[in-house]
Amino acid sequence: MPYPPMSLRLETARLTLRPWTESVVEAHRMLVAERGDGMPSTEHNRRMIEEQRSASALTGIALLAVVRRDAGDFIGYCGLTVGRASVDEPEIAYELFRRVHGQGYATEAAFAVLDAATTTGRKRLWATVRPWNAPSFRVLEKLGFERDHVSADGRDELVWLTRCLS
Repeated sequence: MPYPPMSLRLETARLTLRPWTESVVEAHRMLVAERGDGMPSTEHNRRMIEEQRSASALTGIALLAVVRRDAGDFIGYCGLTVGRASVDEPEIAYELFRRVHGQGYATEAAFAVLDAATTTGRKRLWATVRPWNAPSFRVLEKLGFERDHVSADGRDELVWLTRCLS
């Protein structure tokens, strides 16, 4: 691995970002269902989480469960992934339950992930966002990401944003 692994436990004033556990499988199913594509089976969701763990072991980066420190509840995930990018310049990703939108949690979690990425020695991160996702654009703007280009995948357009870490 050309980079040291990112920390798998990040703390902020209000949040803990940590590896996935069995205790969040059902809550994660509900989060995925909020996308409007139906509810994944428990087994499918477990496989998804296990694939993320395996990928993390190979790449040294991870998507982490986001838990509120005061309530102890799972509210989403945030972290780094190869996604549409690369191990050298990974993609930041986050998804939180709608019920916690607008409270600054995504920005707080993502800043912690930016710090963790910087600690690994990486020089640049990417993000991809659908054009309709105004809340994600606001978070990325606060993080210092800038638009780079637009591409298309099988569904529709993707806006690519980037941020230098050095």
